[in-house]
Amino acid sequence: MLDLKLDRAAAAPKDAATLILVRDSASGVEVFCVERNKKSRFLGGAIVFPGGKLDAKDADASWLDLVTPPRPTTFANDDAHLRALAIAACRESLEEAAILPITGTVADAELHALRKEMESDPEALARFLRARGLRLDLAALHPFGRWITPEAESRRFDARFFVAIAPEGQTAVHDEHETTASFWARPAEVLRRFAEDEVQLAPPTHRILALLAERKDAKDVLALAAGSNLAPICPRLVPQGDTMALVLPGDPEHEVKESRVPGSSRYVLRGERWRSENAP
Repeated sequence: MLDLKLDRAAAAPKDAATLILVRDSASGVEVFCVERNKKSRFLGGAIVFPGGKLDAKDADASWLDLVTPPRPTTFANDDAHLRALAIAACRESLEEAAILPITGTVADAELHALRKEMESDPEALARFLRARGLRLDLAALHPFGRWITPEAESRRFDARFFVAIAPEGQTAVHDEHETTASFWARPAEVLRRFAEDEVQLAPPTHRILALLAERKDAKDVLALAAGSNLAPICPRLVPQGDTMALVLPGDPEHEVKESRVPGSSRYVLRGERWRSENAP
């Protein structure tokens, strides 16, 4: 799932954006998850939230009249960078989940057709919005966290996580290319499946699900986002006995001494899974 080496020279991380989609259900808050294609070089086969790397076109000034202003946050370099990250999160959500936060309404069939068109035409989304008088609703995206791939990993990303309540009337579905399965579930249920070795989770996904599992509804999730620490979390790979651990800020073996996310201070590789534990 990860390609980690203790002595690897660090590569510069690429900007990325992820959108955590939540909704209310009779049994509590649910989150939308996708399974990455098992052939993917990065997190192949893992359960994740829709997301991907920032494209150069996401920062194009032509988006200005096609988006609402994003919510202010500290995890971007400036306003233009923040807008590009939020646009990337929306675009990736459309590509991997067929969900698009917009200021109006649109039929599922239109979104599915648009997603197909975007495979060969990167300008399709902007043209679609302009033709219908719609805008990407960047204000619907609430900054939630920032995780940077460890320096020991060969492919590194500086991923900003946003959370949004899923738009009404849009049916989420994976793309059968980058993602090969999808589902809505209570966060606690996904964590249970991971604990029983039914699914694979990377540490950031596991930690976010653990935080969401404590929330009673979607509104409560947004309240959690409002109080989140948005300082970067870059796990550090260290030996631990006959295995390895990814230590988080606040762990005794991490150079950043203050904790930046609630929960245990490290993830220890047990078999093929990174298990949440505290320092020995």
